[in-house]
Amino acid sequence: MKKEFVQFRCSIYEKKLLRVKAKKSGLSISEYCRRAAFEDRIIERFTKEQIEMYKMLAKYELNFKRIGNMFRKRNPKLADEVVQLANKIRRHLLGFKK
Repeated sequence: MKKEFVQFRCSIYEKKLLRVKAKKSGLSISEYCRRAAFEDRIIERFTKEQIEMYKMLAKYELNFKRIGNMFRKRNPKLADEVVQLANKIRRHLLGFKK
């Protein structure tokens, strides 16, 4: 239970910046400052546009894997390059989970 009250001074710009960063992460200013002080993980929430881009990348990754599988017998070199691209996209997508 939180009973203690702590104040600190900052400039107007710093306060606005704290407010913006807290809003992006879905936290109150006090919770954001608390997590920052204790070096807890602060995760920025995705916007709707970012979520759409994530979904689009996931579709691209799947499509490139399918294309790679389709060309595996006809042109193995092309298939390997396409699969490598799909794997790069996959690694990038997995980076969002951390």
